[in-house]
Amino acid sequence: MSSATTAYGTPIDEALLRAGSLDQVARVDRFIDDDGPSRGARRLRVVNGGGLEFDVHPDRGLDIGAASFEGLPLAWLSSTGFTRPDAYEPEGRGWLRSFGGGLVTTCGLNSFGPPADDEDGVVGMHGPIGNLSARLIETSATPEAVTVVGEVRQTSVFGENLVLRRTITSRVGSSTFVVDDTVTNEAETASPHMVLYHVNLGWPLLDTGSTVDIPAVSVEPRDPDAVAGFAERAAIGEPTAGFREQVYVHTAGDERVARVTNPIRGLQFTLRYSESLPAVFQWKLTATKHFVLGLEPANTPEIQGRAAAREHGILPRLEPGESRSYSIEIEVNRT
Repeated sequence: MSSATTAYGTPIDEALLRAGSLDQVARVDRFIDDDGPSRGARRLRVVNGGGLEFDVHPDRGLDIGAASFEGLPLAWLSSTGFTRPDAYEPEGRGWLRSFGGGLVTTCGLNSFGPPADDEDGVVGMHGPIGNLSARLIETSATPEAVTVVGEVRQTSVFGENLVLRRTITSRVGSSTFVVDDTVTNEAETASPHMVLYHVNLGWPLLDTGSTVDIPAVSVEPRDPDAVAGFAERAAIGEPTAGFREQVYVHTAGDERVARVTNPIRGLQFTLRYSESLPAVFQWKLTATKHFVLGLEPANTPEIQGRAAAREHGILPRLEPGESRSYSIEIEVNRT
């Protein structure tokens, strides 16, 4: 990201001489959805003055929904839409009934993957954090950056008390934004702590001929379907009715990055992630209507969930008062 702030290629000071307000260039718009399953839910639209626009959903854990670059959609959006928190079905795999897709869906904070019922309690698929409402702390736009800050608390009586503080920042005029998270255990007992960032790419960024590049020290298929597609895991083909999802576990190397390149549209999507996220799961699903690629940095490589992570001795835990920090950066460029 360039250190010089510009707006649509013009130095910001010069741009503001030609604009009636900074809002003409960069802003955070606030909405309340008024119909359907999202009725009453808050939504923020970040406009950054460089062609990058994206929705932030305070009532969905401050996750990122629809996003575009120079008008071209980046994210896969599911048939469920972005529902209100009360539409969440926490039992079993009910998470899928309110998984709207979007550019970033957070999973956790004490479990991800399959549902769990163990010594740390009962939790549904991918955990509740992406269906909880945030307390907004800041929404601001300056000539330098657009910023959204908030906190989401995942807690229950006699249970966990985990607080996610999230800062989303996009430099004005850039094609990048950063999500910085800190998770703190405010309970009096230790808690399992699993977090995964479900980055969901869709058409037209993702299309036939797009390629995936995830530098890694190792790649493991999750199941027989992934074994069957292993040789073609980096290639995106035509939408295929009945295509079965393929999931791969990438162990991060020194270069902590995942890229998707669309040579026909001349676009490259880059996801960077912090050292506190040692694994990236690749979710490839090129079925009709479910034409999506998931790039999913996680704080543990155990894809089979909390019980498996405990069994294999790789279940992260947060002691009382302890915090962990994570960061992902998303950038879109013309090639």
